[in-house]
Amino acid sequence: MNPRFEPITGRYLHLDLLGKAHRLYVEEAGEGTPLFCLHTAGSDARQYRGVLNNARVTQNFRVIAFDMPWHGKSSPPAGWQNADYQLTSRDYVRMILEVADALELDRPVAMGCSIGGRIVLHLAHEHPKRFRALIGLESAAHTEAYYDLAWLNRPDVHGGMVCAGVISGLVAPVAPDAERWETLWHYMQSGPGVFKGDLHFYMLDGDIRDRVDQIDINNCPLFLLTGEYDYSCTSEGTLDIAKRTGAPATIMQGLGHFPMSEDPEKFIAYLLPVLEKIRAL
Repeated sequence: MNPRFEPITGRYLHLDLLGKAHRLYVEEAGEGTPLFCLHTAGSDARQYRGVLNNARVTQNFRVIAFDMPWHGKSSPPAGWQNADYQLTSRDYVRMILEVADALELDRPVAMGCSIGGRIVLHLAHEHPKRFRALIGLESAAHTEAYYDLAWLNRPDVHGGMVCAGVISGLVAPVAPDAERWETLWHYMQSGPGVFKGDLHFYMLDGDIRDRVDQIDINNCPLFLLTGEYDYSCTSEGTLDIAKRTGAPATIMQGLGHFPMSEDPEKFIAYLLPVLEKIRAL
């Protein structure tokens, strides 16, 4: 068997982020309009490998995905042991803008899933002029807690296994087996307390229900894609955002909460028409 490298470049970016020095891991592939990809809670940018490797996407878009601090190959900042990780909407928005600036991205397209799909709504509300377009994957204005968050950071349980168990039902039952288990593996590798810290934003601090009506898609086009099997960000939640903002929404058949990693080819079939509309803007 001949070895083969994927067309993805991975590098470490040194920057001051949220007032602290960070070493951030960034992957990219392709040329053209920047497509800035934001991963889900407790996971990392490996979720976007199918997008990064797809020539139909990368022939027109420079796909960029980074591991948030504390996630994947991005370590926490020095002194992390003296504080509990907790993601807030203020820090999340600031992080995205500061990373985009450090990468010198001029009005990129931002695409986020789950917590990334929620923060896209915050970007649409607070910083629409900074982006050419926004794509919300599994976007809901709010999600009620449907499990006990205390189990996600306990010394008497295997945190990674618990995290994977919590999200396992969010993967579509028809997802390919290899991709299903790769998606779960990313969660099994999450650092202690990181998933719980991300869910502080997702369940509490990131609630944007009272500001959805203030989003003006004329300032920045917004596109919504949600999997039919997602019970965390429900189809109804996404369609409510679409109704209140006028943003086009598609419910993706045969996909769940992690469309880009649980079935990349099926997801990209839904993504490509959206990217073509953005190219035509």
